[in-house]
Amino acid sequence: MGENTGESQKMWGGRFAARPGDIMEAINASIDVDRRMAEEDVAGSRAHADMLVEMEIISEEDHEAIQAGLDAVLGEIRDGSFPYNRSLEDIHMNIEARLKELAGPAAGRLHTARSRNDQVVTDFRLWTRGAIDEADNAITDLLKALATRAAEHSGTIMPGFTHLQTAQPVTLGHHLLAYCEMLNRDRRRLSAAAIHLNECPLGAAALAGTGFPIDRDMTSEALGFDRPMANSLDAVSARDFALETLAALSISATHLSRLAEEVVLWTSAQFGFASLSDAWSTGSSIMPQKRNPDAAELIRGKAALITANFTALQGAVKALPLAYAKDLQDDKQLTFAAFDTFDLCVRSMTGMIETITFHPDAMREAASKGFSTATDLADFLVRELDLPFREAHHVTGALVAKAENEGCDLSELSLEVLQAAEPRLTEAVFEVLTVEKSAASRTSYGGTAPERVSEQAAQWKQRLGLEA
Repeated sequence: MGENTGESQKMWGGRFAARPGDIMEAINASIDVDRRMAEEDVAGSRAHADMLVEMEIISEEDHEAIQAGLDAVLGEIRDGSFPYNRSLEDIHMNIEARLKELAGPAAGRLHTARSRNDQVVTDFRLWTRGAIDEADNAITDLLKALATRAAEHSGTIMPGFTHLQTAQPVTLGHHLLAYCEMLNRDRRRLSAAAIHLNECPLGAAALAGTGFPIDRDMTSEALGFDRPMANSLDAVSARDFALETLAALSISATHLSRLAEEVVLWTSAQFGFASLSDAWSTGSSIMPQKRNPDAAELIRGKAALITANFTALQGAVKALPLAYAKDLQDDKQLTFAAFDTFDLCVRSMTGMIETITFHPDAMREAASKGFSTATDLADFLVRELDLPFREAHHVTGALVAKAENEGCDLSELSLEVLQAAEPRLTEAVFEVLTVEKSAASRTSYGGTAPERVSEQAAQWKQRLGLEA
């Protein structure tokens, strides 16, 4: 069949007398997915051809014909005229078939000393490396939006929560910077994945290497890899680079989902902390008053899809013996979809953060409820009256119960009531019972005091190349 032409052409040659049936062809074909690696495939072929001629495995004439043909193929790919053919299974066979039409018999020499097994995973590593760079850029844009808004709201008081119950006053800037820290760790995880994947499988051939005198260092360097992979079995079968990358994307998507949940809560009528712009809201077909945070809700849902892609790839790989098995064909579909979904999510979140309107008065009012300054009272008893913290905790708890019974806040209790619980208390205690003083007192490194938040926001903006 290797000599057949047209749709029945099969590059895997004369072993089979009949072409596959339609169902087999459908399940076997991957061109609809892996055509996204077309430019990477051309790049790998260029490097391989250069190495083959350098090592005198192919002639100068064949090399020139191959490179001229690859130039034409790349042009067709970029201008959209490349004739993709589903019967040729994948991008590698499609390009090889087209190259044969353009370069003639010389094209058949390009596949010397390589296999589709090392070819496909080389392309896949190249594509993933580029996709990581794009994801990093998208996360950086979100970091810039968060740092900018954090600087604007370094002193905006809001309730801090544990168990979604009011805990202590914090600043909105502090809250937003928490996501900067998370997302920056995500960038580092993706960067580590990029380092780990940057070894070149090309030259491992099908699984055992090749008897041709190839120079794998040459092709590795030409393609921007750090080194060739040291074991041919590992080179063609390893997909841990994709697993590591999808794990990093899954973690980052989880962080996006947490922030999306906060946006959903904050923009609800019950919270009233913020409003989304029209560009990031939708309406209801029946309730004219509705402004729905659909983009944030979709991010929550799509984060689960990214995690599912990681889980599916791990499931596909976990029981495979060395070396290559056809199960690995779906690695690209899962990885491409995860990157596409992640890009949509992170860019949507960036748009929401850039345009969201915060409502400081509603945030401050909420921070003033729920006895958020109770810890400040306990700290005051320790600091000013030298009470052991556990005793101060008990006294404060009793006063919280008193305020709760009277339907007021701690700051609204009279001095006489406070002194009934601890006689040495004076009017000075009321100085610590405001939400502003509470937040301002948290001056430890990483704390929520506005001065600390302003410093951290300025550092983030400088780090991200923004004007501090």
